[in-house]
Amino acid sequence: MAISPARAAACEILLKVERDRSFSDELLHAERFNKLSSIDHGLTTDLVRGVLRWRSRLAEWAAEASSQKLERLDPEVLVALLLGVYQLKFLTRVPARAAIFESVELVKAARKRSAASFVNAVLRKVAAGDGAAGTQPARDLFAAIEASPDPIALARNSAHPEWLVTRWIRCYGLAATRQICIHDQHVPKTSIHVCEDEALDLLARDGVKLGQGRLVSFARTVVSGDITRTGVYLGRRVAIQDEGSQLVALLVGRGNRILDCCAAPGGKASLMARRNPGALVLACELHVHRALLLRKLVRMPNVRTVIADARSLPFSLGFDRILADVPCSGTGTLARNPEIKWRLKPEDLGDLQKRQIAILKSGLAQLVAGGQLVYSTCSMEREENEDVVEAVLDGSSDFTLVDCGTELARLEREGEISAGGIETLVDGPWLRTIPGIHPCDGFFGAVIRRK
Repeated sequence: MAISPARAAACEILLKVERDRSFSDELLHAERFNKLSSIDHGLTTDLVRGVLRWRSRLAEWAAEASSQKLERLDPEVLVALLLGVYQLKFLTRVPARAAIFESVELVKAARKRSAASFVNAVLRKVAAGDGAAGTQPARDLFAAIEASPDPIALARNSAHPEWLVTRWIRCYGLAATRQICIHDQHVPKTSIHVCEDEALDLLARDGVKLGQGRLVSFARTVVSGDITRTGVYLGRRVAIQDEGSQLVALLVGRGNRILDCCAAPGGKASLMARRNPGALVLACELHVHRALLLRKLVRMPNVRTVIADARSLPFSLGFDRILADVPCSGTGTLARNPEIKWRLKPEDLGDLQKRQIAILKSGLAQLVAGGQLVYSTCSMEREENEDVVEAVLDGSSDFTLVDCGTELARLEREGEISAGGIETLVDGPWLRTIPGIHPCDGFFGAVIRRK
């Protein structure tokens, strides 16, 4: 009996995430895995994201049933083991014998045959619920998250690093942090923006059912169907983009010369270009391969791609609208990128902040008088958000902070965002969306105007 294509692909992707620090989302959409059937690709995605979301709990269950310390296992053995535990605990439609057998076969295929009996024994214990390994069914985890009284319990039950949960509680409170953690452990909704109106009819013909966006008026959410297999999606007539990301692009407003400092993969640049058809949109990207991807994905005729370092922008012409959506920790996107929470360390935030400050200063230098810059991240961390803006504006008399609430009210009047609830999107002068509280990823935004 051969290993199923879905499990083989999931194992390969998880090993690349582990060894090469690759990102699961990019790997899942890589050309190499396009040959998978829609059903197999769906199972591969479930396995990869599920193992990454629940990694610490899966390791705990495995360790309770194991006679060896997991940190001593070869990566191939550990990945096969965690894949098996995830299926046994979370995928009730998968027979236990199939989950165990294929995990053992994955170990053999990786030329780790000596570990096959070990993986078999551990998974059989987990399946039988022997000892501590079976004391908490996966279906009870969300109830445990909602009842978690402190950072230690909440981090353990929700499979999040304790240091991250502790700082979120300090910043957002225990109740909101529970909702963030619950959101992170669910499959997020797929949101799109439509590049051409007729694309909606074509998607319906392809069996894709859409719902109305809850935050951005022209956004749509995928209710059912595989949008990535449709001609409309492959032809770049719709783009997958979180509603929070779309909101940040809307916040930039309208202008004649627009600069996107860190543009790849191009979702925000494309949206800004479509809203400003008569404007020049300059899309900057530091890395050549990402710039090539940007050119491939963004088809708007008024977008120009430039390879440049956003920390030292080389332009002489000024811009009346600028977006500085800077590289960040991505802690607002853990539902989509769960591997981030296992890689990120507290000390990383300081290094990111230095780069973010440099990009913001460089972007502001390109702003004409009266022009506006939107600084944004998909991070939940203050070091990357308020602290960056305040550090750059401290002592400056050339720039002023614009209240995001005023800009959101304008978008509401223009019908571009849903009516009502603006007050929940602002925190002082800042835009802030919180996963689990708002129907999108976690984003921060600040609007800065040159006097």
